[in-house]
Amino acid sequence: METNNLDGKLRKNIKIGIEVEIVQKHHQRSGELTEGVVKRILTNSQNHPHGIKVMLETGEVGRVQKILV
Repeated sequence: METNNLDGKLRKNIKIGIEVEIVQKHHQRSGELTEGVVKRILTNSQNHPHGIKVMLETGEVGRVQKILV
């Protein structure tokens, strides 16, 4: 499956336990991505223009940029 079909801006594409790349708040300017596994979904709305906010199993919080499959 390709990562391009799965949009990190849509909540329905994010599931607990999947591997994603997020951008943390303090890395938004540089665009540095952090890879990890979703522990919690923090955004309640169905979509978000900057990506769905999640917490990784490491405790890091950020917005999903890519879904890794």
